[in-house]
Amino acid sequence: MTAPSDAAPQDPPPFPPFGVLASERIYASPWCGLRRDTVRLPDGSQGEHHVFEISDAVVVVPRLPGGELVLIGQYRYPHGKTHWELPAGRMDADETPLAAAERELMEETGHRAGRWVALPGFYPTNGISPHYAHAWMALDCERVAEASPEASEQILVRTFPRTQVEALLDAGLLADGFTAIALMYALRWSDAGRL
Repeated sequence: MTAPSDAAPQDPPPFPPFGVLASERIYASPWCGLRRDTVRLPDGSQGEHHVFEISDAVVVVPRLPGGELVLIGQYRYPHGKTHWELPAGRMDADETPLAAAERELMEETGHRAGRWVALPGFYPTNGISPHYAHAWMALDCERVAEASPEASEQILVRTFPRTQVEALLDAGLLADGFTAIALMYALRWSDAGRL
């Protein structure tokens, strides 16, 4: 009998990709696109996949030297609510993930990090989009400027002790998926001594 292993299991073996028979652009703008692909399914039949195209993004977990975390209160037009989030945003075409993280942290909070650690990234909507989020821990942050959000952003910058951020997570009050996922990684890695 073998002992159970704490090592993470590998991904399952890959399935063969669907064959793409046709691809049609339904909508395109500087912000997003939508395409309809006609594909050959594993049983030989044809099917459709609608793919939402959006550029990759970054999400940043800013931590001050004393361990406090920086969150932003942000209004979100699609659902009309304001809630606590981490600084995040889409990458520009010519940016590296780290450069985008540095830019978003400065724009949305006015903070600069002393050290950066890459956290696991994730696909927030992988059933409909290849959109990928690069997650970062910004350590030893200091405020060096005022936040300078874009015209469409309404943002309030606030520092919280870790216990209050954990309380928000535990109560299910962090409705933004980028925020919840990145914070869970950051807190677990911090507890494991990986940061």
